[in-house]
Amino acid sequence: MSLTAGSRPDGTRPPAAVEEPTAAVAAASPKVSVPGKAGKAGKVPFQVRLRRDRALILMTLPVMVLLLLFNYVPLLGNVVAFQDYDPYVSSNGVTAIFHSPWVGVEQFSRMIDDPLFWSAAKNTIVLFLLQLALFFPVPIALALLINSVIRPRVRAVAQAIMYLPHFFSWVLVVTVFQQIFGGAGIIAQTLEDHGWSGFDLMTNADLFKYLVTAQSVWKDAGWGIIVFLAALAAVSTDLYEAAAMDGAGRWRRMWHVTLPALRPVIALLLVLRVGDALSVGFEQFLLQRYAVGAGASEVLDTYVWNMGIQNGDFSYAAAVGLVKGAIGVCLVLGANKFAHLLGEQGVYKK
Repeated sequence: MSLTAGSRPDGTRPPAAVEEPTAAVAAASPKVSVPGKAGKAGKVPFQVRLRRDRALILMTLPVMVLLLLFNYVPLLGNVVAFQDYDPYVSSNGVTAIFHSPWVGVEQFSRMIDDPLFWSAAKNTIVLFLLQLALFFPVPIALALLINSVIRPRVRAVAQAIMYLPHFFSWVLVVTVFQQIFGGAGIIAQTLEDHGWSGFDLMTNADLFKYLVTAQSVWKDAGWGIIVFLAALAAVSTDLYEAAAMDGAGRWRRMWHVTLPALRPVIALLLVLRVGDALSVGFEQFLLQRYAVGAGASEVLDTYVWNMGIQNGDFSYAAAVGLVKGAIGVCLVLGANKFAHLLGEQGVYKK
């Protein structure tokens, strides 16, 4: 049997020699960073990032300037909470801060001893709990209802109708409710035609908290619907199909697929709502204050306005506002910590 060149006696060829890597392959191979050299591996220098993101920085610069001027610089005015501030002690109100006498925590002691403050705080907490129980679930239920509509055009029309009141001012909202539930409204006139008189829900102090909650639901539920519909749009249809193949009905699919998908958004909005617990509204209550009386409509926001603007007691109003803001920060941190315990991200990560 003849053998070819380079073959073994058994007919097989020897393994090919391993070639040395070419220069192109060596150049394409990743380089290993040596500790102690300039810069860490994967760390982009600040100058490079500054040149790369200069367009984005220039776009956000006006917003940052406005935020600094109108949100953070005015915080320096909280110093008047520790003074007996008098705007007429100097030629203008800004320099009056440097000439007003210091009184320490006297304004805070006065706040603790003021029964009107505790009455406003009680109304604020009651209204917050009522709005949390009645207002917060409404956007979720409406979002689930709209999402179940098959026709996109019907869904878009319903979404637009429910979102429209969000753009109304509180003056218009109160006027609409006055025309429906007031003493000269549609319901009162209809009842009067049938022998019933005296219906006026707008002046009923006992039902005022339910009235303002209904106004908040009608005005702001549309905004929550938009948020929850956006979260529902991100849910994969494969999950619904898999649940349906496993025999899950509509309610079980909503409980085991839809609501878990909404849970991060619900936790985030709940944290923000709890942090805003002491700010249940200002213009809404101020417009209806004289219809039901200060005992039912006085909240912390209107109390600060009455003390500071109407009575000219700026130091005391600043002290109340400072305590209100500090409690709001504590509520945000506590609610966000509770969200972390439930396994959600909340406003920020751990």
